[in-house]
Amino acid sequence: MTAFDVFLAFLKQGLTAFGGPVAHLAYFRREFVERRGWVSEAAFADLIALSNFLPGPASSQVGMAIGLRQAGLAGALAAFAGFTLPAATAMILLGLASKDLIRQFGDGWLHGLKLAAAAVVLQAVVQMARTLAVGPIRAGLAIGAGLGLFVAQGAAAQIAVILAGGLFGVLMLRGDAPAATPDLETPVVDTGSALMALGLFVLLLAGLPVLAVALQNPGLGLASVFYRTGSLVFGGGHVVLPLLEREVVASRWVDRDTFLAGYGVMQALPGPLFSFAGFVGAAQTYGPRGVVGGLIALFAIFLPSLLLVTGALPFWDRLKREGWARGFMAGVGATVVGVLAATLWDPVTMETIRRPADWALLAAAFVFLQVAKLPPWLVVVGFAVATGVLLG
Repeated sequence: MTAFDVFLAFLKQGLTAFGGPVAHLAYFRREFVERRGWVSEAAFADLIALSNFLPGPASSQVGMAIGLRQAGLAGALAAFAGFTLPAATAMILLGLASKDLIRQFGDGWLHGLKLAAAAVVLQAVVQMARTLAVGPIRAGLAIGAGLGLFVAQGAAAQIAVILAGGLFGVLMLRGDAPAATPDLETPVVDTGSALMALGLFVLLLAGLPVLAVALQNPGLGLASVFYRTGSLVFGGGHVVLPLLEREVVASRWVDRDTFLAGYGVMQALPGPLFSFAGFVGAAQTYGPRGVVGGLIALFAIFLPSLLLVTGALPFWDRLKREGWARGFMAGVGATVVGVLAATLWDPVTMETIRRPADWALLAAAFVFLQVAKLPPWLVVVGFAVATGVLLG
């Protein structure tokens, strides 16, 4: 098995895997467990458990781990490149043209994108709450996190809330989360390489902001923001919205309309939601812009996942048996529901709803997604076209 074989297999997924992380994992299972037989059913389930334990994009991390098993580090990079390339290319190109498109087509289509994006986030909150905020303790953590972020806003508050949720989980949920099944397949990363990857992860997380300030380098500053975001996003691609919004919109690197328009378009594309970073990197006004900015943002936001997957695999089978680790992740998962709900209200809904009729449109988009089970890309495109015709 060569890295190029891995790249081609994941390029197919990057071109066809619509529907978000859960749908991506279903595509992966059909392709790599049933059709190709690259991993066993038990190993695939174990990789999903690992991706849920780590921060970052779950489906991309599972893909990296499959590539790592097939062709080493080159295979992990090939899996990332193949799965991300189609959406990332489209998002960078959109980032280059975003202002011109908004001016050319008016703001009707943009309003539809923002309404559809709000409905997608609402659906994510509902679905995550059903699995991550079940029971009085987890529901209380989710509600407390949401209320806390109404009082104290900003990236630091979000990080503090997530860490607090993890600590509460260690204290109150360590016996509540079921133990994961063991992975009997042979690890492909030795302990020394794993420790180097974990050390580099911590070094970059702590050192990039310091280095960016010391050197006054906008490129490093841009990389630092996206690396930090990729290191702290628990709960899937939808949670990247609040963290990045606090970083780049509040700093006026990207205006809110452009930011939410890009997020809405991302829902209509296959591949990982983290590819949205390519749009923001290309459209921002702080550091290197265009293609260079998009590539910096993409590499920086995915790099933590690559380092964590490489570093965690040899230790995962041992760690997942520990009650405190399962409790920590249960607490983090519940807290993330509250973080996402707070962001859904402000800024997503507050910046999107202009008139009473918009509440009805938001409700309709949610019904199409949650009840009618229409794919997100179809809802996004449909609302953009409909509002563009009616309001353009």
